[in-house]
Amino acid sequence: MKAIVLAITLIGWSIVYGQEADTTAPDPNWKLSATYGVNGTQSAFVNWSAGGRNNISFLGYIEGSANYLKDKIKWDNDLGLALGGLLYVGVGSSSAGGVQKTDDRIDIATNFGFEMKEHWYVSFVGGFRTQFMDGFNFPNDSTRVSKWMAPGYVNLALGVDFSPSENFSVYLSPVAGKLTFVQDQGLANSGAFGVDPAEFDPSGALLELGNQFRGEFGAYFKLKYTATLAKNIEMKSKIELFSNYIVKPENIDVNAEVIFNFKVNNWFSASLNWNLIYDHDIMITDNQGNIGPRTQFKSVLGIGIAYTMRNFIVKKD
Repeated sequence: MKAIVLAITLIGWSIVYGQEADTTAPDPNWKLSATYGVNGTQSAFVNWSAGGRNNISFLGYIEGSANYLKDKIKWDNDLGLALGGLLYVGVGSSSAGGVQKTDDRIDIATNFGFEMKEHWYVSFVGGFRTQFMDGFNFPNDSTRVSKWMAPGYVNLALGVDFSPSENFSVYLSPVAGKLTFVQDQGLANSGAFGVDPAEFDPSGALLELGNQFRGEFGAYFKLKYTATLAKNIEMKSKIELFSNYIVKPENIDVNAEVIFNFKVNNWFSASLNWNLIYDHDIMITDNQGNIGPRTQFKSVLGIGIAYTMRNFIVKKD
């Protein structure tokens, strides 16, 4: 709910302070930007010998930022929201329809820093990640594997940030916390996402409920890089690393993302999103039934309508 409120607030700021034409903000210390997009596809098959299933897919997203810079104070805020689904359309009495989500993301990050010397800041960093809707282990749509705040992640860190430009920053913290929430007792009882599972006696009777929270203390690293690769092609990337001092510090949690935005004109665009996650505490079952930690990878390609609103002038070559 808080993420939705923040998204609405960011949209309001963008509407009040600017639009694609690039205007000057009432407060020049703030740079506000938001991109809203909708992508969709539709496939239909009639007597198609190679097979296929009628479907309609959609993806809506918001990417926003609110950055403040004045004197020695720097405060960067980023918001990423995405929700997409695939609607299978049944044909005839024997064909059943259904909906399966294809992307679901709430990602909020903040970095508040005080400049010690040029480009070097003492910074407090916070982050929050979860999803909007329930996820299921398709094709079995009765087995829930995720929901709102199951999992939910909160990262808190105090460290040093090297930021020589708006397009590049490196952050390192020796004092960081990673909080994992699993606000679903069934998932918590199974030990999903690294929380302590429930305890049962030999007959299967429940002795103790699984924990819905796990706290970790360790070191945190984050790198962000944005670049214009060519005219109307922008790349945004980040990588986050976390090592738990207490339990197996050699196992590094990884969250990496690369986004390519291809702009056709003021309305039409394409985007390619790659996301890689590795967390040794998350057990995943592969196609052979083996259970263990796995590298997770997601690729989302979208073509559709996107509109950017901002309150500052963009320097163009």
